[in-house]
Amino acid sequence: MKSYPIPMVPGPVHVPEYIRQAYLQDYGSADMEPEFLQLYNQTEKNLQTMMNTKNQVAIMTGEGMLALWSALKSCLVPGDRVLALATGMFGYGVGEMAKSLGAQVKTIGFAYNETLHNWPMIEKTIVEYNPKMITAIHCETPSGTLNPLQVLGELKNKHDVPLLYVDMVASLGGVLVETDAWNIDLALGGSQKVFSAPADMSFLSISQTAWNIIESIGYSGYDALLPFRTAQQDFYFPYTPHWHGVAAMHASSTALIKEGLTQVFSRHEQVSRFCRLQLQKIGYTLFSAEDAIPSPTVTAVNLPDSITWEQFDSALREQGLVVGGSYGPLKGKVFRLGHMGSQADMILMERALSVLAKVFHAL
Repeated sequence: MKSYPIPMVPGPVHVPEYIRQAYLQDYGSADMEPEFLQLYNQTEKNLQTMMNTKNQVAIMTGEGMLALWSALKSCLVPGDRVLALATGMFGYGVGEMAKSLGAQVKTIGFAYNETLHNWPMIEKTIVEYNPKMITAIHCETPSGTLNPLQVLGELKNKHDVPLLYVDMVASLGGVLVETDAWNIDLALGGSQKVFSAPADMSFLSISQTAWNIIESIGYSGYDALLPFRTAQQDFYFPYTPHWHGVAAMHASSTALIKEGLTQVFSRHEQVSRFCRLQLQKIGYTLFSAEDAIPSPTVTAVNLPDSITWEQFDSALREQGLVVGGSYGPLKGKVFRLGHMGSQADMILMERALSVLAKVFHAL
């Protein structure tokens, strides 16, 4: 299988050598050795620091989608009301996931190139619909946008909505997240974006309110959250823990904290701003609306009219650059650059933009 020297896919991103080393070690039996529990606890503390939360963080074996499903299955029963706020594919998708579990789902939908706004309308819907859970996406990766969450958290608290569920898979680590201050009960993350690890780990912070609901429902299954409530205390995990994956998450989170989270956020912002400005200078147009908030971790770009996605992708790959296509209604119309984690690098971005300029001017 061919590899590419200029990786700009918006996840899974390039895995640095120091993270790969975590997978080359021989460990003991994770469900029996105190050394693993110590590593797990340290990793949880790192994630709490990055998420700005005092809530327990469950670290699970499985790609980020596992966290999305586990929170829904553990907290919802048929008939529960869910208000899904959607500005893109994942926002609408989470609503469909909740609906498949029997929840009554009301969706407030915005255009795919917008971010959450019209707060009076959102507040009015919260009051009238009285949901058990509100769902939102922080970074809509296919759209390259970042949704504001502070006002949403204030509305959730003001109107006593039990649960606020937020997908942070593509944003956490690359932008400030205030889980507790924003009243987020279920903050969901994954390993393959800013953490720059393989797509094999997911995690989520769980508020006390969420735990109370989880315990009352008692859902059991591979993706159940309930067993994690006492897993550390009892040193009894619901399945054989992925020692290599936890070690990789520990290495990544430790490195990000050591770099300084403020510096990490600045690095992502600088690279993303440079990316957007240079793309427009070349002649590309950005997908996100002018008044939308652009994500510091991924940029979505309109595909030029004179070329198909397959032709464009092939032309980039011939010069060593691989980017991401898009999904759903954006398929074949939008491409994306993932400047997150190890790929939030100015030199790498300059190389990518050089190829994009050559291909554009050859059209």
